[in-house]
Amino acid sequence: MESSSGLCDNECLATVRCQELRSGVKEPRLLSLILENGDFVLGVLATPDAVVSRPVAQLSIPINARFELVQEAEEPLLINFSENSALRIRIKGERAPELQLELQDDDRTNLFLTQLKSAQEEAALKLIKSKPMEPLPPNAHRSPVPIPPQRAAGRSAANQPASSGSLQTGFNSSTSTNQNTDPVQSLASDFGFEQNFCHALKVEEKKNHQNRITASREPPPVPSLPPRKTPSAPTNPVPPAPIMKSKATSSVGFDTSAISGAKSESLSWCDSPTSNSMRDTVFLSQTGQREILLKHIMSKRENEYVDIKNFRFFVGTWNVNGRSPDSSLGPWLSSDREPPDIYAIGFQELDLSKEAFLYMDSSKEQLWIDAVERNLHPKAKYKIIQIIRLVGMMLVVAVKKNYVRSIKEVASDHVGTGILGKMGNKGGVAVRFVFYNTSFCFVNSHLAAKLEETERRNQDYKDICARMIFNMPGSPSLSIVKHDVVIWLGDLNYRLFNKDCGDVKRMISEGKLKQLLKFDQLSIQRQTKRAFSDFIEGEINFIPTYKYEPKTDLWDSSSKNRVPAWCDRILWRGNKVELIEYRSHMELKTSDHKPVSSIFKIGVKVSDEQRMKKVFEETVRQIDRMENDFLPSVSLSKTEFFFIDVKFRQLQRERFLITNDGQVPCHFAFIPKCNQSQYCKSWLRAEPSDGFLEPKETLEIYLEVYVSKDSVTMLNSGEDIIEDILILHLDRGKDFFLTISGNYLPSCFGTSLETLTRMKKPIREIPITKLIDLEKSKVKFLIGDGAANEDRPLKIPKEVWIMVNHLYTKSCDQEDLFQTPGLQEELQHIIECLDTSIPDSIPGCNHSVAEALLIFLEALPEPVVCYELYQRCLECAHDSRLCKQLISLLPRAHRNVFRYLLAFLKELLKHSHNNNLTASLIATLFASLLIRPPPSSASRQTQQDRQKAIDFVLGFLMAGDEE
Repeated sequence: MESSSGLCDNECLATVRCQELRSGVKEPRLLSLILENGDFVLGVLATPDAVVSRPVAQLSIPINARFELVQEAEEPLLINFSENSALRIRIKGERAPELQLELQDDDRTNLFLTQLKSAQEEAALKLIKSKPMEPLPPNAHRSPVPIPPQRAAGRSAANQPASSGSLQTGFNSSTSTNQNTDPVQSLASDFGFEQNFCHALKVEEKKNHQNRITASREPPPVPSLPPRKTPSAPTNPVPPAPIMKSKATSSVGFDTSAISGAKSESLSWCDSPTSNSMRDTVFLSQTGQREILLKHIMSKRENEYVDIKNFRFFVGTWNVNGRSPDSSLGPWLSSDREPPDIYAIGFQELDLSKEAFLYMDSSKEQLWIDAVERNLHPKAKYKIIQIIRLVGMMLVVAVKKNYVRSIKEVASDHVGTGILGKMGNKGGVAVRFVFYNTSFCFVNSHLAAKLEETERRNQDYKDICARMIFNMPGSPSLSIVKHDVVIWLGDLNYRLFNKDCGDVKRMISEGKLKQLLKFDQLSIQRQTKRAFSDFIEGEINFIPTYKYEPKTDLWDSSSKNRVPAWCDRILWRGNKVELIEYRSHMELKTSDHKPVSSIFKIGVKVSDEQRMKKVFEETVRQIDRMENDFLPSVSLSKTEFFFIDVKFRQLQRERFLITNDGQVPCHFAFIPKCNQSQYCKSWLRAEPSDGFLEPKETLEIYLEVYVSKDSVTMLNSGEDIIEDILILHLDRGKDFFLTISGNYLPSCFGTSLETLTRMKKPIREIPITKLIDLEKSKVKFLIGDGAANEDRPLKIPKEVWIMVNHLYTKSCDQEDLFQTPGLQEELQHIIECLDTSIPDSIPGCNHSVAEALLIFLEALPEPVVCYELYQRCLECAHDSRLCKQLISLLPRAHRNVFRYLLAFLKELLKHSHNNNLTASLIATLFASLLIRPPPSSASRQTQQDRQKAIDFVLGFLMAGDEE
């Protein structure tokens, strides 16, 4: 059945975007002219920018005799930009409140209003026709409601001939031939797609057909229209969409709101699972997608509107050997005539006390901050914009006060590379920010010590690069390398290879520094691309900065007789960076290190506002044309992935290529499945997880599988398997489904103590079905004393005995035991050895075995002191008698492991003069592993709770042997 307008029933005839005015607050809306069962209806859709993820029901206003549309008088503006001119209307209707709306005064809006007027008049005509006793007016015959013309036809609505029967209301009007239009096509044409949209949509539907069969998804339920807000309530902005991660320059430095005057209202992928059906319904209603594309294109054209302006940066590093400032820092911080624009000052070994090592506050922090503030260059005024400290490492960033407003997006992070990857005696701290349009990252690190630990230093560097992540509200996470300029400073601790101390001192006195630098470990690691391979370092013309007798310029004369070395270094990566000075400062004698500094002249991108606005306007028009003419399209080289023999803590990677085979830039992102907050399981990661592709550009995406302590238990018990489906979403395009599968090899790490005591063989020799049965029935074996000998469980897991026995027999006198991290390769060999055999000896150094024991305890699904006794443990920490009673309440395996470990740790303390261990250090380290709060309350654990757990362990360590 057709209406008099010649259009089919239940059709969306036209749409237009607008804003509803509520007590001065503007809220986005989408108006739709709908033909519903032969009657015209005006649909009002709330929050159109978020409709894909959070669709809101329409407010349907019948267009009948009670429908009123009134255009308000235009208010005079002091500054009138023609592209932003707007008109206001008031709408009244049946079963609806009065709405005051603001629309853009353009051809699309005028055409929509003309159609709305025509529909109103046709509704009035139908009402007249329904009354046969009343004569029809002369102009009763109406033309069909005009359909929006396609932009590709080459004529705007303003150039169309006016409908003969339309009212002269001041709006542009147009007519079109009668045609049947589906809602998707109507929306697409209204938002600027080309005339050939139907053909393009059919092509996309054909591409999507297989995906819909593979993993169909129902659209989310439709909530009701949101209630009106009070005048004081602001609108709820939609979270900004992720910006490109694959190229750092587009992730920072350009803010379109500076031009458009509006906040970004784009979507957050982690919160917005989409479906093809919802996307088809509102194909281009997400302004966030345009915002992403706009930023991307603007970054590509930034050379058209930015100028390079040089700024002066001071970068300094000093290992202060735990000492307090005892002299002026002026010879280091303000020795140049010209004051720097920005300071980045790094300290190491700020505090060597055990309290600082155990993450407690350091009283020396403020002393050094005050010393820095007093000694910044006297010819300028500075403001500290960020300070970050991890144990003895501290980084201070200060900026000239007149440039503070040009600093934005400041963030910081820290990474401990000590034992378990947590302890902060070694590691790095970093600060990042955007200065004008250039992003900077400063990293201050203290890497592993000792001449022979080159590989451990390389590992520290890689760990910092991998784990240093900057999280900023409303933006994706950024790693170190995703910045325009990165400057790395600190006590990197690289030494001189195989050089006798006497020979080194002689060559220094003879000025043979270049010959000596041939043996520099850092230079060799960079040349062989084992560490810092993409960083640059200036020419070293100063003598080694380590090791001196404190308060003097004399080399170390202690029994250790340290070989002099260039431990303190400054390196950089990035463009438009010129090194002016690279020097040491021998005048400062507080520490056994000498401070080092660099002066850089760095070219910073500064925007020209007028040129940027011109490029911005051109880019907006370019995006309009691209949306008008093309749909994005990509191809994937592979969609099915199988990971063979996945193991605990062993990374596996597979890659595939994504190619933009379309004609427009496109944005892709992995998105969560319905009712899930993350796009993948905890053992899986995609890198990059979103990004931009230019036409014909190809990008490598890596899928990484890594089973950590957080996922190993579920995989060991069979509650989870290596299977997942990833959804790769293409803005304005199709969804791709990637199938992930693999086989997992169980590990004794992450398996419960009860289950391990029932296993006489290595875990890999036990059938997976029996392993699952053991895990499910472990409650039956908590006592186990009355079982037959062949079924009687072990007193403690054999894996615990093997590791502790190794440490007891070989490591009691090992220096810095449980303070120096193991090597990753050795840790993997140890884990594999325990999973596959019952070895007579364990491969790897003592530090690796020690960390393996800590990893084992950390990965236990139930800690040695069970979750249900956690609170009682804290309550009785002050009373040794109550503590012993509580241990007696533990299940048999847990009780035996606790007593066995404490006996071993007490033995270690007898050798503290060699291994440098103290009771407080051991108690702090092991309390966090043996006594853990239940996962549900872990976030609420206080420092007081941690101290009680430490006291609980400390009581057993300090008790006599008879205890």
